[in-house]
Formats: sequence, C-alpha cells, structure tokens
Amino acid sequence: MTPRVRAIVCWAAGLITSAASAQDSFEEQQQRPDSAGQQSAPRQQDYPPPQNYPAQPGNAQRPGTAQQQQSAGQAPDALMQIERQDFGVPAQSQLRSEPMHGPTPASIPGGQLITTRGLIELLQDQSMRALVFDVLGAPEMLPGAIPAVPAHQGGSFDDQTQAQFGQFLEQTTRSDKETPLVFYCQSVQCWMSYNAALRAIKLGYTNVLWYRGGLEAWKQAGQQVQNAQTGYPP
Repeated sequence: MTPRVRAIVCWAAGLITSAASAQDSFEEQQQRPDSAGQQSAPRQQDYPPPQNYPAQPGNAQRPGTAQQQQSAGQAPDALMQIERQDFGVPAQSQLRSEPMHGPTPASIPGGQLITTRGLIELLQDQSMRALVFDVLGAPEMLPGAIPAVPAHQGGSFDDQTQAQFGQFLEQTTRSDKETPLVFYCQSVQCWMSYNAALRAIKLGYTNVLWYRGGLEAWKQAGQQVQNAQTGYPP
C-alpha cells in the first residue's frame, strides 16, 4: 500500500477516541444479498467494457464536506464504531462460499479496511485516482462506481471467475497494480465485497481497500447515491 493511501486510511482510523457500544448492523434495507428467505438483489452476469467506465466521471457528484454530512445524515466519525465493530469472526484469506449474508471479519489479509470517513477523504483527493467497485448489484450505487458483481463469487483463485476478473482489472487500471481499488457491497453483514477484495489481492494489487460499511454506511452518512446501471453500454 502506498504511503499516501495508508496515511488517509490510518488518519481516518485514528479519529476514534472511545469504544462506545455499537449496534450489530445498520438499519435493515428491503433487500439483503443471499439472505435466507429474502430476495437477492439483481446481479449482472458479465463485466462492463472497462474503457466506458472512468474512475470518476465528470458528472459524478463528489462526497460532501463533514459539515454537510452532519446536517444530512449521521456523522462518519460516529459510523466508524459500527464499521470497525469486531463480531469475533476471524479474518480469512480464502474465498467465502454461501451464505453471503452474515457477520464479517474486522480486517482483511493483504488489504485494508476503509471507513466512510476514509473513503470520503480518498475520493476528494482526485490525484489518487481511486476506483470504486460495486459488488452488490442493488438498484442504487455510489456515484461513479464500476459494476463488478461477478467478482463476489466463491470458488477458487484458479477458476474462470478469477481469470475474467484479472482481465477486467488489468484493462480498468491500465495494468497499474498500485491503483487504489475500493470494493463495497451492502453492509458489515455482507461478504460479497470481501470476496472481490480477496480476488484483487491475489491478483497482485497492492492498494486494495475493503469498504466494509458499504452502501448502508454511505447512505447513513448522508452521501449521494445514483441509480445503478441497468445494462452495459455497447
């Protein structure tokens, strides 16, 4: 991980000054991925053409300031206690199989957990050229996120999913293994982005950031979302 990315992530982590009791998860949304008895969000089956998805499109809204967030939603500093909550689930370097919904680890081998506060700071620094990948496939997504739902799958690091994902990332990053890559799904109860992050780490990317809080934390902080891609451009 490059010093600048590490500095942003560590700075955000250092804002926690006390460990207040945190709730088990964010408020339930209507759909949960792969949850028993519930409908899963629609998933794309293929990757979009990378050349059509720049890291941050010119019309994508940038994250707001801390003052704007506090007036529009829960402060990111308060969310960090939930985003870093330890459920007692050990970190693992192997891909998770079903179910994809359940308590997640508080860390990821070879990568870095990033909180909402850290992600806001990262995206505000346009020189970092971070890429954000949506592994959830819900009707809403973070502004400028790149659909990468197939990367959530279990299996092995030698399967076809891994090979296709490697080609996709190589084109999207223009073969730059130091590009900051951010993966997110639903919440701290979702393993889909964990799998995608592990796949990227295994492919040799050195700045892999797992946004554990996911879409729920982003919306809790009052940040903007956009409608998800309904189909891939030609």
